[in-house]
Amino acid sequence: KLILFFLLTFFWISIECIHPHPLDPLTRSELNLVRTIIHKSYQTSTKLNSITFQYVGLEEPDKAVIQSWLSSNTKTKTLPLPPRRAFVIARFQKHSLEITLDLSSRSIVSTKLHKGHGYPMLTFGEQTIASQLPFTYEPFKHSLSKRGLNISHVLCACFTVGWFGEEKTKRTVKVKCYYKKGSANLYVRPLEGIAAVVDLDEMKIVGYSDKHVIPVPKAEGTEYRASKMKPPFGPKLKGIAVSQQDGPGFTIRGHSVSWANWVFHLGYDIQAGPIISLASIYDLEKQKYRQVLYKGFISEVFVPYQDPTEEWYYTTYFDCGEYGFGQSMSSLQPFTDCPANAVFIDAYYSGSDGTPVKISNAFCIFEKYAGDIMWRHTEIAIPNEVINEVRSDVSLIVRAVSTVGNYDYVIDWEFKPSGSIKLGVGLTGILGIKAGTYT
Repeated sequence: KLILFFLLTFFWISIECIHPHPLDPLTRSELNLVRTIIHKSYQTSTKLNSITFQYVGLEEPDKAVIQSWLSSNTKTKTLPLPPRRAFVIARFQKHSLEITLDLSSRSIVSTKLHKGHGYPMLTFGEQTIASQLPFTYEPFKHSLSKRGLNISHVLCACFTVGWFGEEKTKRTVKVKCYYKKGSANLYVRPLEGIAAVVDLDEMKIVGYSDKHVIPVPKAEGTEYRASKMKPPFGPKLKGIAVSQQDGPGFTIRGHSVSWANWVFHLGYDIQAGPIISLASIYDLEKQKYRQVLYKGFISEVFVPYQDPTEEWYYTTYFDCGEYGFGQSMSSLQPFTDCPANAVFIDAYYSGSDGTPVKISNAFCIFEKYAGDIMWRHTEIAIPNEVINEVRSDVSLIVRAVSTVGNYDYVIDWEFKPSGSIKLGVGLTGILGIKAGTYT
């Protein structure tokens, strides 16, 4: 029976995925097509001058086009999809290009050169290369030596530097480092006072500072992995089973979800992460769906640390615009990130070179019932009769987790039969620490 269930589930998912929608995120094959088209137009002889893909996403049709397509599609007829286009922000020869592509004709529709302030989102590829540069930089080696630190236990990361009104800027990041010996909790063991400035276009260190020597915080008591922790632990909780004998109460057709009196589209973007579109609720009186939300997503998460010192004042991150909420989404773990009755959906984004990168279990969708009451009434005023009417408060949850450095954001879109949509953002992860001295 279990094998048959998995076979039927796979068949159901395969069949449902053939129903395209104009707001569906770019598929793996479409991302490969974008890469091919761009590379044909921007061939370079040197790796340093090669084009990098900072952002690749769906170029959405206008709202009026989407609404017209929706209203014209019925169970008996299906109109062809609007033209499928992609929007690319690329970095080429120290310039930012905004490129629109038509995927059906396999051609570039328009190219704009970005002028003025602002730079595109960081990619994981360039962050990885930049964070390795200090390890071959002699002043950095000297800084570690005078602190008595072993370079093999050092890890580094990239930090955006913000903009403070300068007329001319370069695309730079600061690289700060941590010490991992004795604990996986590297964020509470910073190498305070050391910072390298990296030019991402030149991919080299263009500035370095070693202001002062502050001891690296000790590793004792900083572990968060359960297998490495020592007693005492927290309270022991007995497990809670979630069972739906008849299977999930929702249906997924490609990226379109229907549940109870709701229908909506679940999209994905490398910068914004989860996108909820065309959320509509069934109106019993009018006998049709009424749109509640055309498009909803987290536009930005701004994290200003507000420390005025020279080593920290620039710490004012935009976790979506600079690091990418979608790019940073974690693969969700069954039974822990999501309950046993959850269904998972993968996502794809373009890496630095345009190659598609898969995020397995990027989303989970499940019905949640915590024993709450949506509505109830007990009536005893009627002679010889007692009425007890109760409605359980069951919700549909669409969940994703974005891990940006030390922070883990748990994003929940919650739909309720009563007609409300609730967005919850839970903050967890590891604290960012500034090392200091004390007596």
